[in-house]
Amino acid sequence: MAQLLIELFSEEIPARMQLGAARDFERLFGAKLAAAGLSFESLKAYVGPRRLALVVDGLPKETAAVTEEVKGPKESAPPQAMEGFLRKVGLTQDKLVLENGVWLARIEKPGVKTADVLGDMLREVILNFPWPKSMRSGTSTFRWVRPLKRILFLFDGEVIPFELEGLTAGNLTEGHRFLGSGQALLVSDFASYHKALTGNSVILDHAERQKIILEQAKAVCAEAGCELIEDQGLLEEVAGLNEFPVPLLGDMDPAFLTLPPEVIKTSMRTHQKYFAVRDKGGKMAAKFVITSNMKAIDGGAEIKRGNAKVLSARLSDGVFFWKEDNRPEGKRANFDQWLTKLNGVTFHAKLGTLLQRVARIEALARDIAPFVHADPAIAGEAARLAKADLASYMVGEFPELQGVMGGYYADAAGLKPEIANAIREHYKPQGPSDSVPEAAVSAAVALADKIDTLIGFFAIDEKPTGSKDPFALRRSALGILRILRQHNVRVSLNELAGFWYKSLLIYAGPGRAVYVDTDNWRGSAGPRVAEGDGEIFDNYLRDFKQGLLESPIWVIPTDRDYDLDIMYEHVPNVPEVENALLAFRSYTSVAPEFEDFMADRLKVQLKDEGHRFDIIEAVFALKDGDIVRQTLRIAALEMILKTPQGDDLLATHKRAANILAAEAKKGDLPSAEPQALSGAPAVETALLTQLNTAKRAVEAGLAGEKYIDALHHIAALRQGVDAFLDGVLVNADDAAIRANRLLILKAVCDLSGEIADLSKIA
Repeated sequence: MAQLLIELFSEEIPARMQLGAARDFERLFGAKLAAAGLSFESLKAYVGPRRLALVVDGLPKETAAVTEEVKGPKESAPPQAMEGFLRKVGLTQDKLVLENGVWLARIEKPGVKTADVLGDMLREVILNFPWPKSMRSGTSTFRWVRPLKRILFLFDGEVIPFELEGLTAGNLTEGHRFLGSGQALLVSDFASYHKALTGNSVILDHAERQKIILEQAKAVCAEAGCELIEDQGLLEEVAGLNEFPVPLLGDMDPAFLTLPPEVIKTSMRTHQKYFAVRDKGGKMAAKFVITSNMKAIDGGAEIKRGNAKVLSARLSDGVFFWKEDNRPEGKRANFDQWLTKLNGVTFHAKLGTLLQRVARIEALARDIAPFVHADPAIAGEAARLAKADLASYMVGEFPELQGVMGGYYADAAGLKPEIANAIREHYKPQGPSDSVPEAAVSAAVALADKIDTLIGFFAIDEKPTGSKDPFALRRSALGILRILRQHNVRVSLNELAGFWYKSLLIYAGPGRAVYVDTDNWRGSAGPRVAEGDGEIFDNYLRDFKQGLLESPIWVIPTDRDYDLDIMYEHVPNVPEVENALLAFRSYTSVAPEFEDFMADRLKVQLKDEGHRFDIIEAVFALKDGDIVRQTLRIAALEMILKTPQGDDLLATHKRAANILAAEAKKGDLPSAEPQALSGAPAVETALLTQLNTAKRAVEAGLAGEKYIDALHHIAALRQGVDAFLDGVLVNADDAAIRANRLLILKAVCDLSGEIADLSKIA
C-alpha cells in the first residue's frame, strides 16, 4: 500500500472559501479514485491561506485485473443484433459464451499502475473545481481561485509526471511567507511535509489553527481580567487568514463604549476581523483581540497600536452616524424622513419601491395580527416603521445592523417597547441557528415581512429553480414555518396568500390604478370604481378575502385623481395595460404554488426532526394548509403506530381499501350512506351500528383536534371489520346488497380521510 500527497500552492485563497474547498477536494478526488476501482484507507484534505493539500493513505500500487461481463442478444435474435453487439464489444462470435440461451461477452481488463492514472484525475479535478469565484492568470486558460504557483504531486515517495500550462509537478513546497526560511522545502511523504511546514511556521490543519486562536485568545483576555466574546464564524475566517496565528489583546478608547454594542462588534468583526471582549459584568470592554500572522520581536506592541488606530477611525465614523441618526430636534421625525427616502429606492423592478413594500407589509401585519394575538394597530405601526432604518446613516455604513438600529432609534424616539422590539426582531429567524421572535407583535411583523418576500416573487414568476435561489425564498419559507409552529398560528397558507393579494390595494392612488380583468373576475364589473363606489369595492375586497381572484392584476398610470382608484374592465381592450407599471400573476395561480412550496419545506423540516417520512406523506396527501393541524396529525399517528392499536388501525384500513380498489377497477363505486338492510347478517348489522357510533366519536375528536382519540375509535373497528369480511361475501349477486356492503367499507376508509391517507403508511 502506498501514500498519495498533493499540494496546490497559490496566492492567498479567500478565507470564506477554504473549508468548502477542502470538502470539495476530498469529494472530487475520492469519487475519481472510486470510479477507477482504487480503494484506500483514509483520505483527508488540508487548507490554508496559500495551499490546498490532500493526503490519501492505503492506495494499491496498481489496480487488480478484472473481468467485465456484458450481456448480449438471445440465441434466437436476428443476425443484425449479433453484428451490432460484436461491434460494441470488439470481439468475434467465437469469443462469446452462451448461457441460458443468451450470448455473453467476457472482457478481460488487465490491472494498471496507479501512478499512471493519477495525473489525469488531478487534471480533471483542477479544471473542474467548483470555486464560488475563480480567475485566469497570465496566459493560462484554466481557472483557479487565485494564481496557481506550484504543484506538489507524490505517490509512494516518487514525483508523478504532471504538467499544466507550464506548471510542472515536483516534490517542493514553501513555508510561511515571512517567518519561513524563504527556501523551497523538499518533501518525500506526508510526515516530512508536515514536519517541514511546522518547522517553517505553518500550522497545516485548519481545525488546529482554530483551536490555537481560541485558546490563546481566551488566555490573553483572562490575563487582563476580561472574557472573549466567542464567534465561531469569525474564528473560522481568521483561521483561514493566518498560517501561524498569534492572538493579541489590544486597547481602544473607552469613549466609544457609548455606541450600541452591536455597532462596536460589527465594526470589529466585519471590517477588521477582531474579536470583541466583555468585562466580568458582561458589558463591552474597551479591548479587542486581533489575530496576527506574525510573531513580533516586540511582543506585538506595534501591531496592537496600529490596529487600535484603525479601529478608532472606524468607530469615529460610527459615533458620527449615531449622532446624525439621533438628532435631538425631532427623533420621531427621523422615521418619517427615512420613509420618504425609501420611496426613491427600488426594491425590485417588478415589485415597486421599498416604500410600496413597506405598505404591503403593513397591510399584511394588520391582517395577520389577530392570528398571533397581537393588536392590529400596533402591529401595523411596527411594520410601517420596520424598514425605515434602511435609509439611516448607520445602516448605510453597516448593513448588517438593519433592524437592530431601528430598534435603538425607536427606543430613542419614545415609541412603544413592543414596536421597538418588533423592528429589532422582524428579520428573525435568519437561519436554522437563529431564534424566533417571541413577542406577538414581533411575530406578526416577521411573518408579514417574509410572506411579502415569498409571495411577491412568486407573483412575478421569480421562483427558485433547482439550486438557484437568488432571493433566499427558501430561507423565508423556513422562517415562516418556524414562526407559525412556535406561535401555534391557526391560519391556512391560502389565507396568507389572500392577505398578500389584498395588500395590492396599496398601489392604487393618485397617478396609479389597480386594473382587474373582468373576464376572469367573479365580482361585479363596472367601468372605473373609486373608493366611494361601495358595492363594487366591497366585492373587490370580498374576493380578496375569499381567495377567489382568478385574474392577473396590473398597476397602470392614470390621470384620475382619486385617493383609491380600482378599475374593472375587459383588460385586452384597455391600451393602458401595455404600459403597466407592475403586473402580477393571479391568486389562483400563485396560491397553490405557494402552498406546495411551503409543504415541501415543511416535509424536509419534519424529516430532519426525526418524523417518519411515510407518515408525513400520508398527512400531507390531504393538502391541508394549516401547518399546526398537520403537525398535530403527524404526532397522533406516530403515537398510535407505536402501540398495538396502530396495527389494528392499518389492518382495518388495508382490508377495506384493497377490496374497494379492486372493485373500482370494474367501474365507479356507489356513493351514498350505507343502510341497515332488512335480513342482513348479524355481522353486517353489528358493524354498521359500530360504524355509526365510531363516526360520531371521530367527528367529535376532529372538531376538538383530539386526533389520537379519533384514531383509537377507528382502530377499535378492526374486530367488527374482520368479522364482517370473514362472514359475508361483499361481491354479492344482489346488486343492492353488494352496493351497500361496498358503502360500509367506504365509510370505514372515510373515517380516517380527514386525518391521513393511511394507504401511504408502510
